Amino acid sequence: MHKTLPAKPESGPSGDLAGDLEWRIEEGLIPYPDAVARMEARVAGIGAGTAPQMVWLLEHPPLYTGGTSARPEDLLQPDRFPVYPTGRGGQFTYHGPGQRVCYVMLDLRRRGQDVRRYVHDLEDWVIRALGRFNVKGERRDDRVGIWVPRGPGREDKIAAIGVRIRRWVTFHGISINVEPDLEHFSGIVPCGIDATKYGVTSLVDLGLPVTMTDLDVALRETFPEVFGDISNL
Repeated sequence: MHKTLPAKPESGPSGDLAGDLEWRIEEGLIPYPDAVARMEARVAGIGAGTAPQMVWLLEHPPLYTGGTSARPEDLLQPDRFPVYPTGRGGQFTYHGPGQRVCYVMLDLRRRGQDVRRYVHDLEDWVIRALGRFNVKGERRDDRVGIWVPRGPGREDKIAAIGVRIRRWVTFHGISINVEPDLEHFSGIVPCGIDATKYGVTSLVDLGLPVTMTDLDVALRETFPEVFGDISNL
């Protein structure tokens, strides 16, 4: 089951999108191989001009994925959950219930073919969405993802970013921790980070009673602030 918002929703005060974009919110837990297959098909359609661009919001069952920079020694508990190699950038990460995964499939041929700008925009999008809950997410030059200061000498990661681009069409994207079981991150070295300095957090771990629906609304409202009106790209 899923909820699909129309490509041309009625305009409103929240800055609804218009034009060539499908915004889909999936219900239930989507197996990772199924999600990848569906992304592959959509990316091919976008590249061929036969399918609209898409933002796909979903949750996965518990699993680990390894990006193109993943190191075998960072998979600490290989038998804990299914492990999937993936073509996105980055290292190992965890996905599971309580984490909002956002797969973003945009045509960068309509955005100046600027990969660096695209990654920066993804970061900005997450930061703006978190800001709706008074969470100050920050980017770091030496570390991927979005971070939340937790006191002297300590920062926790609240969102991961890993992208892949094929013929200038993007896929994979971001994941934001709403209320996942943070202990599940102990089976890996998340994104290769040093656990003595850096940890993992979530909106609920920060003491905020935020629901998945609350985050979805924030993501929807802040997307055009960063990416603009898709119909004008």
